[in-house]
Amino acid sequence: MQGVMRGYIRGVDAVNYRLGRVAMYGIFVLMGVLLWSSVSKTFFLPTLWTLEMAQFVMVGYYILGGPYSLQLGSNVRMDLLYGGWSVRRKAWFDAVTVLFLIFYLCVLLYGAIGSTAYSLGYWQDAPVSFLAGVVIGTEEVGTLERSSSAWRPYMWPIKVVMIVGFALMLLQCVSELFKDILRLRGADI
Repeated sequence: MQGVMRGYIRGVDAVNYRLGRVAMYGIFVLMGVLLWSSVSKTFFLPTLWTLEMAQFVMVGYYILGGPYSLQLGSNVRMDLLYGGWSVRRKAWFDAVTVLFLIFYLCVLLYGAIGSTAYSLGYWQDAPVSFLAGVVIGTEEVGTLERSSSAWRPYMWPIKVVMIVGFALMLLQCVSELFKDILRLRGADI
């Protein structure tokens, strides 16, 4: 069982590490969009797309960088108490709290799946099977949702990013849970 947990930890951590290292450069993309927004408003006609594009880039930056942040332990915690605890007590506390995070991420993932299905023109009550059908080619996409702004971009790409980000965060949380279980068993990680 420890071998399976270690293999899972290695695999998920490797994927999230690499994706997180790529996602962290999204801040430069965001800065470029915002710089162009300032330049275009000052010297040219204001562009329609910069505000929403900055929002989309920021969503991708945060959601795809979240698993990497969790992996590095750079999430916020109350170190006033936590900092003085033993490794075993920290592992117990982390194992319990990560279960709450896993539940929360499952709810967010289900909501993101429903929202993405809606953005692809599906208005029924089985969004998971619809998206699975879209992926394998048995379902057809309906009228695509667009933003209500003047630019009117399609909404499904950013919603797919949300699904991927929440799924990767969920996988990383399970990895962190496995690390806590191994620590409680006295194994080196």
